[in-house]
Amino acid sequence: MRMSFSEVKLFQVKPERLEEFESLVKEMLPQQKELAGNIDIKYLKRFYIFDKIGDLPRPLTKIVKCVKYYSYWQFDTIENYSNATTWFFTEYEKRLSKLLVMPFDIMCGESIE
Repeated sequence: MRMSFSEVKLFQVKPERLEEFESLVKEMLPQQKELAGNIDIKYLKRFYIFDKIGDLPRPLTKIVKCVKYYSYWQFDTIENYSNATTWFFTEYEKRLSKLLVMPFDIMCGESIE
């Protein structure tokens, strides 16, 4: 079985900083795609919720504390992942932290394919 190494980040963005965050994502994304060993990188804005299984998800109607965004980043090896993460923190941690209500969460591990 082929294994890859993946990461999911959770960003809790301040409501008044959404445009700034999305603009920064558009800046980061092409650079992230070019890093050695990158297989895939995607961002998702959580703006829908399920009320009842079988129904379509409905849009969230109000922002309580923050808007949640997730990224999914997949690499061919843990070494390439580690190098990319070092680059990410060096290049973007300070700029990102100003847009968030709390530091972003990182979950990582081997992908099941």
